[in-house]
Amino acid sequence: QVQLVESGGGLVQAGGSLRLACAASGRSFSSATMAWFRQAPGKERDFVATISGGGSVRLYADSVKGRFTISRDNDKNTMYLQMNSLKPEDTAAYYCAAGEGMRDYSLPSRYYYWGQGTQVTVSS
Repeated sequence: QVQLVESGGGLVQAGGSLRLACAASGRSFSSATMAWFRQAPGKERDFVATISGGGSVRLYADSVKGRFTISRDNDKNTMYLQMNSLKPEDTAAYYCAAGEGMRDYSLPSRYYYWGQGTQVTVSS
């Protein structure tokens, strides 16, 4: 069993930055593929970024490429999402997820465990 807890969300002005963290419990964190998704009210849950177990592979949605950076610290069982140059359209609840492998990495159904989400609101 893996438990994921997100933190770091909040209200920020457009152009600002936030760093989200996802703390994981469980012994298999270092081998798990981790990802961030986001969901705005009335919309589907969208892929944001993913990182392989060792951290060597990092993939991003086109909408955040060049602005967001995903990383992980396996010694601390924690994953991060550094979000820079935030835009109002980045407003959403952000969720971390854990799964295996990188196949179909952008599909929510590929992930076994989810956090409860943290709200990010970007004002214009």
